[in-house]
Amino acid sequence: MKKKKGKVVKKQVSYRSNVVPKKNIEPKKKVKIRYGRIFLVLLIFILFFLFLSFCYQVPIKNIIIQNNFFLKDQEIIDLAHLDNYPSNFQNSTSKIKRRLEQNTYIKTAGVKKTWSGKVVITVEENYPLFYYQPNNKTILLDGKEVTAKFEVPFVINYIPNTKYEQFFKGMSEISKDVLGRISEIKYDPNEVDDSRFLLSMSDGNYVYLTLTRFSLINRYVEIISKEELIGKKGILKLDAGNSFEILEG
Repeated sequence: MKKKKGKVVKKQVSYRSNVVPKKNIEPKKKVKIRYGRIFLVLLIFILFFLFLSFCYQVPIKNIIIQNNFFLKDQEIIDLAHLDNYPSNFQNSTSKIKRRLEQNTYIKTAGVKKTWSGKVVITVEENYPLFYYQPNNKTILLDGKEVTAKFEVPFVINYIPNTKYEQFFKGMSEISKDVLGRISEIKYDPNEVDDSRFLLSMSDGNYVYLTLTRFSLINRYVEIISKEELIGKKGILKLDAGNSFEILEG
C-alpha cells in the first residue's frame, strides 16, 4: 500500500524565561538644604513684621478740617477722638467717619488719610439756621430742634403754622455768608401781604422779604456793595421790587 503524502507541521514551542532583567537603578540623589534661601525668606518675614509694627505705631501728625462753618476745628477733632493724635493705623477712615456722623451737628463726613500720618476731614454740617424764641429752641438745617444757642438769626415772634414750613425752606436756602449777617427776624404781615418778614442786619440795614421772594436775600451783599449805597444805612425792600430807602441820620 502506498502511504499518503502529507505535510508535517512542526509545533513551535516558546519558552518564557523566568529570569527578570535587572533595571538600571540610579543612585539616590542627596537633597541639599539651601540655607541661604531659608535665611532670605525668614529675613523677608521679619522685615515685613517690623514694617507692620512701625506702621501700627505711627501717630497722626497733621489734621486738616475742611468745610466747617459753625463747628470749630478743635471741636471736630475732639468728636473724631483725635485730640491726642493717636495711632494712624488704629484709627481707620471708617471709624473716624462713624464717630463724626453720630453727632447731631454733622450730616456727613469724608475722611482721607496718608501713611505719613496726615488726616483730611471734610464735613457737611447740619448747622443751626435760626433761634425760634416762641419755643426757645434752635432750629437746625434738617429741622431738628435743640436747646443750645448759637450766633444765628433770632426769630422774635410767632410764625403761623401755615407760613412756618415755607419760611423754614427759605431759611435753609440762604447762603451761610448772608445767614451770618442776619441778626433778627420778625414776622411782619400787613394788609397787602400776610407773608412779609422784616430782617434786621448786623450792619444796621433792614430788609423786607416775602416768602415767594425769600431767595433774593442771597443778593444782599451784591446790592449793598453798589457805589451809591456804600456807607449808607436804610431799608432794602425786596418784598415788592428792589428799592433801597435811605434812613436819615
